Amino acid sequence: MKKVAVSLGDPNGIGLEIALKAHPILEKWGIEPLYIGTKEVVEEGAKLLGGEVPSTFQVVESGFTGNLKITPGCATGEGGEWSYRAFLKGVELAKKGEVAGVVTLPINKEAWEKGGIKFKGHTDLLRHLFGGRGIMVMGVPELLVALYTEHLPLREAVERVKREPLERFLITLAEATGFEKVGVLGLNPHAGENGVLGREEIGEIVPAIEGANRKLGREVYFGVLVPDTAFVNPPRRVVALYHDQGLAPLKALYFDRVINITYGLPIKRVSVGHGTGYDIAYRGVAKIDSYLNCFRWLFGEELGTESESEGQFPFEPKPQSRLDSHSKK
Repeated sequence: MKKVAVSLGDPNGIGLEIALKAHPILEKWGIEPLYIGTKEVVEEGAKLLGGEVPSTFQVVESGFTGNLKITPGCATGEGGEWSYRAFLKGVELAKKGEVAGVVTLPINKEAWEKGGIKFKGHTDLLRHLFGGRGIMVMGVPELLVALYTEHLPLREAVERVKREPLERFLITLAEATGFEKVGVLGLNPHAGENGVLGREEIGEIVPAIEGANRKLGREVYFGVLVPDTAFVNPPRRVVALYHDQGLAPLKALYFDRVINITYGLPIKRVSVGHGTGYDIAYRGVAKIDSYLNCFRWLFGEELGTESESEGQFPFEPKPQSRLDSHSKK
C-alpha cells in the first residue's frame, strides 16, 4: 500500500508549499498522499502562492473548527491548533491501518504553546499517545544521529547524562532499530580527557555503553567519541547526548536532505528535518528534497531520484518585499 497520511504542518510556514510542489512527483511514484488539514486553508495557501489546488490533491479534514487566516511567517495559536489537529488525524489513520505511515511537515513549537498545546513537538506527543515509546533519529543514509535528549534546556540535558537511563536508552535504540556499530559521543571537551575536563565519560557514559553491550550480548556501541572531531570521518550511526551536539554538524553537512524518523512505535512516522521556514513562507522558494526523502525511507529508493531541481511547480516565487510585514519578530 502506498497511501500515506501527510500532516501539512504549520499553515503559516512552508509546509503547504512543499506539499503542493512535490505532489506531481509523488503521483509519478505511485504514492497516494492524504493531505490532512482543512480544504479552505489549503485553497487559501495555494492562492497566496499564485496557483490552485490540483484536482488530485486529496484533502482529509482534520476536525479543526477554529477560524484561521493564513499569516505567513507568524506563530499563531490558530496555526498551532491547525497543525496539531492535522497530526492527530494522521496518527489516527495510521493506527487504523488505513495508511502505510505518517509524513509530517514542520510545526512551530511556539505556535503550539500559543494554541494551548502542552507538548513540545511531534515526538513528545507520540510518546504520550504510545505510552512513552519513541526515539528520535535524524539523518541521511550516510549518517544517522540518535538523540538521547531532545528539546531540553542544555543545563537539564547535561543533568540527565546518567548511567542507568543512558544504558536503557541504548538498549531500546538497538532493539527498535537493529543498528550495529554505533558510536557514542562524549559530553565534555575532548571527551573529558581521562577526567581532567569532566568525569561524566568515566562515571556515566562508558559504564552505560559497557552495560548495554553486555545485556544485548554483542558489541553494538563503542566510544566515547570526542565530539569536536567525531564528524570528520563519522561512523554511519551516532548517539548524541543533546540536541545541538548531534544536529548542528549533521545539518551543516546535509541540511537539505535530512529526515527525522521516530523509531520504536507501532506506526511508521517520518518528518522533514527542517523547520517552518517562516522567513521564506509563501515565496515559492522552499526546497523539497527532505520531504521526498521521507517517502524514500517509507517505500525504498526505487521510487525515483528526482530532486528539487526536477520538481514541477506552477507557482511563481514571490518577491521578498511583498511579505516582509509577515516576518517573525
